[in-house]
Amino acid sequence: MNSRLTTIGTALAVLCLSGTARAHDAPTGWAYPLSCCSGVDCREVPADWIAVRPDGYRIVVTGEVIPYGDPRLHFSPDGRFHWCSVAGSMDGRTICLFVPGSSS
Repeated sequence: MNSRLTTIGTALAVLCLSGTARAHDAPTGWAYPLSCCSGVDCREVPADWIAVRPDGYRIVVTGEVIPYGDPRLHFSPDGRFHWCSVAGSMDGRTICLFVPGSSS
């Protein structure tokens, strides 16, 4: 019984450690930061999903505006928009928004 519990515990530890190494990758190969993504939160979105406004970036599907200078804004390494929302939900709160060019 103890041997079986040890084996199960070891297997769970390996799974947990391997799962915390990084979040998932964007389609072009760069990794979304762990602070933005738990594996299901981020995805590339069409440019027309994000409206550039004088006060920031508006997520068209939710109406949420991410102001310029907001810590959730990040430079997109591939020059495309990527949106990370809670649980990857279309109506979820924005965790991170990756935008083409400099976000500062």
